[in-house]
Parts: sequence; C-alpha cells; structure tokens
Amino acid sequence: MKTLPVSQRTQHAPLDFGPAGPHQGVKVHADYKDDLTIDCDVLVVGSGPGGAVVAKELAEAGRDVVLLEEGPPVGQKDFILEAGEAMQRYLREGGTRASRGSMFIPTMQANLLGGGSVVNSAICARAPDWVWDKWSAVTGIELDASDLAPHFKRVEEFLFVAPTPQEVQGPRNLRFKQGCDALGISSEPTWRNVKGCKGSGECFTGCRNGAKKSTDVSYVPAAIRAGARVYTSVRAERVIASGRRIVEVRGHVVAPFTGVESHAVRVLPKTVVLAAGCMQTPVILQKSEVMTDNAWVGKRLLFHPGLAIMAVYADPIDPWEGATQGFHSLHYLKQGIKLEVLWSPPAVLAARLPGLGHDYQRHLTHYDRMAPFDVIIAADRSFGEVKAKRKGWDPDISFDWHADDVRLIQRGLGILSDICWASGAVSILPGIHGIPEQLDTKADSEILRTMSLRGSDTITAANHAFGTTRMSKSADKGVVDEDGRCHGMDNLYIADTGIFSSSPAVNPMLTVMALADRVAQRIAARG
Repeated sequence: MKTLPVSQRTQHAPLDFGPAGPHQGVKVHADYKDDLTIDCDVLVVGSGPGGAVVAKELAEAGRDVVLLEEGPPVGQKDFILEAGEAMQRYLREGGTRASRGSMFIPTMQANLLGGGSVVNSAICARAPDWVWDKWSAVTGIELDASDLAPHFKRVEEFLFVAPTPQEVQGPRNLRFKQGCDALGISSEPTWRNVKGCKGSGECFTGCRNGAKKSTDVSYVPAAIRAGARVYTSVRAERVIASGRRIVEVRGHVVAPFTGVESHAVRVLPKTVVLAAGCMQTPVILQKSEVMTDNAWVGKRLLFHPGLAIMAVYADPIDPWEGATQGFHSLHYLKQGIKLEVLWSPPAVLAARLPGLGHDYQRHLTHYDRMAPFDVIIAADRSFGEVKAKRKGWDPDISFDWHADDVRLIQRGLGILSDICWASGAVSILPGIHGIPEQLDTKADSEILRTMSLRGSDTITAANHAFGTTRMSKSADKGVVDEDGRCHGMDNLYIADTGIFSSSPAVNPMLTVMALADRVAQRIAARG
C-alpha cells in the first residue's frame, strides 16, 4: 500500500457514505462463525477518540491495521431518546458504573463503536498551554503547546470543529451567556465536532440527526478506506509477552448488549496500541500480568467531578431546544473551575428534582422553565485507583475527594448561583443535602458559599476520567513515555486518557485525539 505524506491525507470527515452507511466494511457479531486467528502489523484495541485516530493514521501510513471494539456499531436508526434504555444498551454496566470510596460517584463509559464520542456533547476544547507545564512538573515529560498545536489542528480540521453557532444555541444556552455578561465573567460558544447541528439537545443518547462527527462516522470509515480491518463485538482480554515484546493478544467474541462469550480470538501483531479507555486498559494489563514491576498501572485515577444546579425562570424557555452544551466559561480555568450549560434527557434531569408526591409534580409542571448549569473541577488533589476484579472484566474503581477539591467545587457552585440570578432566574434548585430544596432569593443562595459542604452532601458525577497509565519521563513515575510507548516494552503503546499526567482542565476528547495523532506519527516513524 502506498504511504501518503501527512499533508496529503484525508483532511475532512466524509459526508456521503452511500446506501450502506458509515459502518460499511465493519465486522459485526453475526459475521463470526468460528474461532478467529488474525495477523497484522498493528493491533489497535478500542475505537473511541484515541484508538480510532491511531487506526486511521497508521492505515494511511501503509500499515496493515486491525481495530478491535468490544461494543457493536450503532447507527442513527438505533438511537432512542428514552434515557434509561439508551444507557442500558450503550454504556458499560448498563450506565450504573460508579466509584466507591469516600462517596458514591457515578461515572459513565460507552461500549460501542466510536466509544464516548458517540454519546458525549461533542465538545472539543484544547487543553490550555499551561497544562503541559503542569504535566512536566508532575512526571518530567517534555511536551509543550508548540509540539501539540499541529496535532490539535489536524484533528480539528478533520472533524469540522467550530464554535456552536447562534442559531442553534436556544434560550437555555443564551441565558447562561446573559448571566455571565451581567457579571463580567467571560464566556464563549463551545467548539464542537459537528456538521449541520439542529440544536435538538440529544447528544447524550446519540445524534439522530447525524450531525455529530463521532469517530464511528469519521475516523473509522477513513481507516477502512485506507485498508484497516475493523472487528466489533470482540473483547480484548490479555496481551501475551515474550521478553520486551507483545507477541499475541487473546480475547473472545461477545454478544452485543449482553457480553455473552462465544468464539475465541487470537491476534498476532507486530505492534499493539491499547486504547480501551482509562478503566479497561489497566484491567487488560493487570489480567495479563504484563508490566508487573510498574507500580503505576491502574494508579492515580483522576476525575472531573461535576455538580449542577437548576435555574428556574418566570416564563417558559423550552430548555430542550438548543445545543446540548453550547456555551461555557473558562474564566476561572487556571483556578481549576470550568462553568458550562448542561442538558440531558428529561428522565435523567427529572430524577434529581426535589420533593415527593404533589411537591414533585409541581416541579415537573415547571420543567419548561428550567435550565441546568454545571461546574466541573480539575481535582488534581483527589485520586483513585482501578483494579481488575478476580472474575469478569468490569473494573473495581475507588476514588476519594480531597477536602481542598470539595472547597473548590463549592466555590464553583457559588459562582453558578450568581450566574443563575444574573440571568433572570426567580429561584434555583441546588440539589445539596442539608439546605432548602429551593432557594428563592440571592441572599438565600449565599448558603452555598457559607455552608460546611461535604462531598457526600452532593449529587456528583464524573464522566471525564484519566491518569491510570500516565505519561512520564521514567518508569518510576508512570507507565508510558512521551511517545505513548510503555516503559520497558518495545511494541506496546497506550493512546487513551489513561496517559494524561494530570487533568487537562477542560473536556478531554480533543486532547486525547491530538495525543493519539502524535502517538500514531511516532509509531509510523519507527518503521
């Protein structure tokens, strides 16, 4: 296969897939009739934002690439708005995955072709330049903004990344902007990987309009066009090493949505790239008993804990209209606080409304007047761990909040409250244990700043996760080097959010894609 120079490779996601759709050429569960043995140059495990980038770039570089994905391909016709069913089908552990520790924190990871890019809000935010200085301070790596800039640019161009336009913002997002403007807090439209967004607010359950350029409809088809072979419903379970080299990867065919095992799978690659996510990649390494002398595998799990409060307005704003997360504020980013607009399917948001019986019904009747705003924090003082369970393939996840990070998110709540009032809210629903369920004046809401908040008082979620196989200058501080190659191994790489040395401060998708682009180029350069 002819190798194309970077400048000549595909620069834009395809728009016309023909009658077969964007998943043409993808192997599915029904295609497997017997055990599989596969030879290839490069095996990529995981088709989410990291793995799909590596597969496409190396296939276009002339490598014989195989991409394995445990979940099935899911198309526009399969997406459903009902949140419970969507979560049960498309998220790991039916959407019930959570960390244990000082408090219960739900965390959601997708299990389908395209991974989290299919069900996230399409936010593409570059990690700010100063993040690389922080990574260097933590683990000694020598990356900087100038090194990453061309990789960010390539991904952004390929995925049509652009600011959310005014015409699809809807009242909910514009109320947030109004509040920020009134307070002198900077805000901006979120940059998103979409083309033709209609502002339907359905990102969480999959884009039924086909506007989101998730990796299953962008990078994966491009990889296939360049010759990559894509196998879905195949779970990679163990990597087998001989000395410093991985010589085999073993796994099983698994049924979509149930995980029932059938045929055995053996892959014989020259190079392996694990991009199964920061929860699954360490499980694969731990189950394989590879890199057992590295103390960092599965350690230093980092989250972006997030809290939302609901602004209630006097008149309807139809909050289901508009981009899922169309506006955000980076005003306090250096202090570890990111503020943004939120939307989820009604069943998800309604589950956090206060009250019982008629009180609860009263809140539901005002649903058209509500807008949720949220804060996420770079909780770099709070750590967790991912461990493989003795049975099964779901991780055992622990995470403990540091008191300083609880105080940081409390500060963010206070700022969110100010934004609510400045945007014209007549009340807010804080969702915090130990204070009134509804706050009717700005003076009342000062309790969000003055109360003695514990993490367990909050309804916290954390869907941004990273750090379990972190990048470091040396093996005594992390798992992979600056090229994404595992310390002490010749042909084993990692290209998911596990390699982050600290929080990226913003939504992690674009950063991991830029890093994956860089990892792919480093692998290609090795010949």
